[in-house]
Amino acid sequence: MKILVFGAGGQIGREVCRAAWSPRYAILPLDRKALDITKSAAVSALLARETPDLAINLAAYTAVDRAESEPEAAWAANCAGAAQIAAACEQNATPLIHLSTDYVFDGRKTEPYREEDAVGPLGVYGRSKEAGERAVRAAAARHVILRTAWVFGAYGANFVKTMLRFATERPVLRVVADQRGCPTAAADIAAALMVIAGHIEKGEAKWGTYHFVGARPQVEAISTDQYPTPARRPMNSVLDCRKIEAAFGILPPSWRVGLASAIREVLDSKAQCNLREDTGRAGGSARSGP
Repeated sequence: MKILVFGAGGQIGREVCRAAWSPRYAILPLDRKALDITKSAAVSALLARETPDLAINLAAYTAVDRAESEPEAAWAANCAGAAQIAAACEQNATPLIHLSTDYVFDGRKTEPYREEDAVGPLGVYGRSKEAGERAVRAAAARHVILRTAWVFGAYGANFVKTMLRFATERPVLRVVADQRGCPTAAADIAAALMVIAGHIEKGEAKWGTYHFVGARPQVEAISTDQYPTPARRPMNSVLDCRKIEAAFGILPPSWRVGLASAIREVLDSKAQCNLREDTGRAGGSARSGP
C-alpha cells in the first residue's frame, strides 16, 4: 500500500514517517520543498504519477498568532491547499485523511466538543482550517477528517519545548491556566493514523469527521488576559473522542506517557548538541596557538 504524506517535515509528519509501519506500506514523504500544495496542476500531476492507495494531508500553516498578520499565507495552505489535495484525490480515486484542529470551535462550550457540534472559529488560523474542512468534504467523497488539539513532540515548535526553554531562561514560569484541553503527543497521532490507514486498506473505513486527543488531564491555575497573544484561542479545547473509538477502536492515549517520551527525546537531542559544541570548542583550542 503506497501512502503519500503531505507535510512530512512537520512535527506530526516526522512522527508518521518514522513510525513502525508494516513492510507492506510504502511511505512517500512530501515536504514544502518537494511540493507546493496550493498549485493545482502540480498536486494533480503528482497524484496521477504516483497513483497512491492513500493520501494523508498534514500540511498546514500552523503559526496561530502570526496568521493574524499573514492571513493570505494561512488561507493558501489551510484552505486552498486542502482543496487542491482533496480534488486531486477524488480525481484519482484516492482516499484522503486530512488533519484538522480544535481551533474550528470557539471554546465556549463547557463540555467536550463532539464532531457534530457547531463550529465557530475565533481567528484566522481557525477560520482557514474550518474552510479547509469544508473544502475536503465538498471535493472528496472518501475522506477522514481528524481533529486534534494541543499537539506536542520532539520536533517543531510546541508548548512543551517552549516550557523547557523558558525553564532555563526564567526564574519563574507564568502559564495560562484558564484554558482547558487535552495534550496530544505527535507520536500518538501518528499511531492513530496508522490504525485508520489499516481500516482503509481492508475496506472497513467509516468516512467522516473524528476527534482524537490525549486523555484529559487536570490542571490548576494565570488567566488568558494576563498572557495576551495576537490570536484568540478557544477557552475549551476538550474534544470528545467516543466516535473514533466506535469506528476505529482508537482510545485516547495517556498524555503523560507521550510527554515523558517527548521530553526525553528533546533533552537527549540537547545533550548531543551540547556535546558536539563542546567537542568543537575543544578542537578549536587545540588547533589555535603559535
